[in-house]
Amino acid sequence: MENIQSLRGMKDIKEQEGELFNYFISNASQIASRYGFSYLETPILEETALFKRSVGESSDIVGKEMYQFIDKGENDVCLRPEGTAGVVRMFIQNKLDRAGGTRKYFYYGPMFRYERPQKGRLREFHQFGCESFGEASVYEDANIILMISEILKSVGIGYKLLINSLGCKECMPPYKAHLVTHLKDLHLCEDCDRRIVTNPIRVLDCKNESCKVELQNAPKITHNLCGDCNTDFEELKNILDMNGVQYEVDTNLVRGLDYYTKTAFEFVSDEIGSQSAIAGGGRYDRLTEFLGGRATPAVGFAIGIERLLELVKMPHNSEEIIYIGSMCEGASKTVFSQVAKKRKTHKVLTDYKVRSFTKHNENAKKQNATVIALIGDNELTNGTIWVKNIQTNEEMNLPIGEF
Repeated sequence: MENIQSLRGMKDIKEQEGELFNYFISNASQIASRYGFSYLETPILEETALFKRSVGESSDIVGKEMYQFIDKGENDVCLRPEGTAGVVRMFIQNKLDRAGGTRKYFYYGPMFRYERPQKGRLREFHQFGCESFGEASVYEDANIILMISEILKSVGIGYKLLINSLGCKECMPPYKAHLVTHLKDLHLCEDCDRRIVTNPIRVLDCKNESCKVELQNAPKITHNLCGDCNTDFEELKNILDMNGVQYEVDTNLVRGLDYYTKTAFEFVSDEIGSQSAIAGGGRYDRLTEFLGGRATPAVGFAIGIERLLELVKMPHNSEEIIYIGSMCEGASKTVFSQVAKKRKTHKVLTDYKVRSFTKHNENAKKQNATVIALIGDNELTNGTIWVKNIQTNEEMNLPIGEF
């Protein structure tokens, strides 16, 4: 019988990769908590309409990539392709848009997009994200950027920060009209020709080299901002400068989703390919309104975790890891009791089988234990346990009650 394999684009996270995954989540969660964000978990399965209305039917995510199906109750549902829309749905459903004040959430978990699997890009992938509601100040945009910077630095990841402004409902429509007029005279790829009709600013983000050449003289949104958007963008740059955050203004930086306005940013790294984005986000002041709620300023970001794992640098583990084993049949119950006791304060490994000294010693070293403790016939008779510090080679026999 043929073995069942994981689906294409789906990947197990295990062993060393699992340790890196947990290390990243732990660091990111602690930093988000220090910045005033609280943990939130939303369902993996949502109504398809949520993403069509938020992400936009013109986006590649909705048009090509969603895991969408009709369930047994005849509901049109899909596995979430991104995290922000579900958080906004929760925000409105619980009437938090009418409660006033600010709300800040962080989350992590699996997302699903049916796209061509490649290095660092899977059909099931995990994101860590934060969403901040109720704060219109550009200082919150800067706050989010500083938090991402701290998260990446905490796990030893280098980056370059790119920023742009996408304008607002006042300055974006005339800019789009100006851009479309310019684009119609260019020789662009098939995707760009489609986007001119559906979402023209996405053309600026095309990765096709020939399109990049054609777009060199395209009009820039930063040259067409209204007074308020221009003031906010200049203020953001001043705040980042004052706090020692290096950045580049990338006038072709857009977001792949329709709900972003004003500040847009990406953190990129050349360690996983040419200028690959490792985190991105921005301001989306109109999304709550798009989904039927009261207009609420908001800003957030997401980090794709799988893309980062090979870059995460964990410090050398200085934690004491104890391996406890039995060398005779009568010692197994005593060993089990000692394991249960020591696990209240230490990481403890064990082997339920009775083994020789040599085999236990090999097992302890393979599992990176720092201390090995064994009970054989002599120790069982004398009520002691043999203990050795593997790093210093110091060994002793202790009364079992003192271990």
